[in-house]
Amino acid sequence: MTLISRRNALQLGLAGGLALAFAPRAFAQLNVTVEGATFRPLPIAIPNFSSSDPSFGAEIAGIVRNNLQRSGLFTTLDPSGLPLQVGDPNATPDFTTWQTVNVDALVMGNVERGGSINSSVRVWDTRAGTQVVGNSYSTDPNSARRIAHIVSDAIYTALTGGSGYFDTRVAYVAESGPKANRTRRLAIMDQDGANVSYLTDGSSMALTPRFSPRGDLLTYMNFVDGNPQVYLLQLATGAQQRLANVGAMTFAPRFSADGGTVAFSVEQGGSTNIYAVSTGGGQPMQLTSGAAIDTGPSYSPDSSRIVFESDRGGSPQIYMMGAGGGNAQRISFGEGSYSTPVWAPTGDLIAFTRQSGGQFHIGVMNPDGSGERLLYSSFHAEGPTWAPNGRVIMFFQDPGGNDGPRLMSVDIWGRQAQSISTDSFASDPAWSGLRS
Repeated sequence: MTLISRRNALQLGLAGGLALAFAPRAFAQLNVTVEGATFRPLPIAIPNFSSSDPSFGAEIAGIVRNNLQRSGLFTTLDPSGLPLQVGDPNATPDFTTWQTVNVDALVMGNVERGGSINSSVRVWDTRAGTQVVGNSYSTDPNSARRIAHIVSDAIYTALTGGSGYFDTRVAYVAESGPKANRTRRLAIMDQDGANVSYLTDGSSMALTPRFSPRGDLLTYMNFVDGNPQVYLLQLATGAQQRLANVGAMTFAPRFSADGGTVAFSVEQGGSTNIYAVSTGGGQPMQLTSGAAIDTGPSYSPDSSRIVFESDRGGSPQIYMMGAGGGNAQRISFGEGSYSTPVWAPTGDLIAFTRQSGGQFHIGVMNPDGSGERLLYSSFHAEGPTWAPNGRVIMFFQDPGGNDGPRLMSVDIWGRQAQSISTDSFASDPAWSGLRS
């Protein structure tokens, strides 16, 4: 089987949410279950990138290998066992040699740093002896790791047909101190856990950060006055402002898809309802009414609809309504309770947290509530957030006891569950879009 046919198979898996079992002459499609399904990742070789600084070339190639390996769609071979230790993108590979080590795809790269960081990369189909992609990339000299993420996205896109998600950031709540008196401050990092920086100083508790679509703003809950209030934070300057002055408590904010509106919850007089307000200020618009607890709003990618959590039927479930409010329809009907619904940026799925059977579950369903499948189960797991390609979910998991929460990720087939390294305990992740 050539890489091209494998690539078509991967495209089917990405587009249809299917796992693939490869045979020598054909592939079979299997429906994904909670337990996972047989899947053979694509073998790919990535020798160290050539560079005038060999350690830098090895570092960048290592980051690329790590990104692709963690995606679950690729098996990256140990560079120490490859026919070449350093790749040369200007040379045509000896395909016979690479075929003997059972490699389907081969990446040859070069990287140099000066006034900017520049990389040239070629990806080869070793079975067919043809080039799949060849291109050059650059970034500013202070963002060395970014070039590896940009290259990783290019390789992922070329070999799967789906967009990558490596050149992204994650905002989260960094937790430190004793369990009964934790300091919770906002932090931001690359999607693989590198380049951590802190956005708030911990003098007031901060929770539930959410990125704007452009990635220049965060909205979050700030407890500076004792009660939670929704704030906006400009990432470039660190400037902050309270978003709306309504109700004793405002919380659970999230941007609309165009970034011009924030939906959030307001607790007032014993009831909790959903409001929306322009990021430029103005009078908030009330979208739900009644004595129920309505919270956790999330806009559809076209901003025409909102999914949210409500206990109006007696237990927390997921409902959908128009962006202007009214005519809410329940879409979750499984056992237990549902919370934290989040619409995928691709529009085809909604992620959620479900509590049933004494466990927390991270799952996905179609926007009409059909096709529910659970991806990860634990003593405590919640707060899903989507990678921009809509095929990987990050969330936080708390093992209980004296330990604190950690960030985890899983793909939409329930495979490749793994922890994300952070400098401290971590919760409430929010995944950014691809950086421009």
